[in-house]
Amino acid sequence: MAELSVNIHELKLKNPVMTASGTFGYGLEFADFVPLEGIGGIIVKGTTLRPREGNDYPRMAETASGMLNCVGLQNKGVDYFAEHIYPQIASIDTNMIVNVSGSSPEDYAECAARIDALEHIPAIELNISCPNVHDGGMAFGVSCQGAASVVRAVRARYHKTLIVKLSPNVTEITEIAKAVEAEGADSVSLINTLMGMAVDIERRKPVLSIGTGGLSGPAVKPVALRMVWQVAKAVNIPVIGLGGICTAQDAIEFLMAGATAIQIGTANFLDPAVTIKVRNGIDQWLDAHGCNSVTEIIGALHR
Repeated sequence: MAELSVNIHELKLKNPVMTASGTFGYGLEFADFVPLEGIGGIIVKGTTLRPREGNDYPRMAETASGMLNCVGLQNKGVDYFAEHIYPQIASIDTNMIVNVSGSSPEDYAECAARIDALEHIPAIELNISCPNVHDGGMAFGVSCQGAASVVRAVRARYHKTLIVKLSPNVTEITEIAKAVEAEGADSVSLINTLMGMAVDIERRKPVLSIGTGGLSGPAVKPVALRMVWQVAKAVNIPVIGLGGICTAQDAIEFLMAGATAIQIGTANFLDPAVTIKVRNGIDQWLDAHGCNSVTEIIGALHR
């Protein structure tokens, strides 16, 4: 077997396969389908400082080669997580990572600080695709200034590995990546969902309750792959690639484009065991191609 372990700053992953936030619950929901300790890292659903009800239904819609969602970060808040969820996941033998969302830099920072106190959560992932309540609802992640403001606030109060999840709904993603790196991000993950919509032509209304939603699944993979390739060349911190990964071949493409690790999202809904299948597929490909370690193919793309 090839060596599959990789490092994301101080975070050591057994293998480069992670789960994407919002697609794997808190990990416990998948324990009957896969050995959770066999996954490199599990990023639990989005967590906010205060409880959120999420958006009205319908908030999911199937599209060609993908899906739209506008769930709206429904969760019971960070204190509920710390009191009720954390005790159930603290002993899982892999990296349990919390995705943090907020409506202001102060919200992000306070939520991150409370998670910082949890011994067995070694990292957080900041979702900067959230709307900034102080700036007319524009997402933090679509401007260098907005993205930097969140990372700066969180970095002052969070002392473990800090991953920042980048929005693809921007003109130049490398500039956003460099801005968060400059403020202390230890890694970036990309891409978050692309904005899209679906229309019910009989009702003459959008399918989703709020009109638009985030597009994920195989349809976004070429865009995600391009952005990962661009960002990996622009920053000096590890890149985590995601967007439409369903197979080991998909994962290997992202690794060759410069990703140190990958996340699997929408595919978990189709096959709850896909993470382990992708991990095993990467291992088999490395063996078949005479590679001793997965690190040999990271960023190995030729032009």
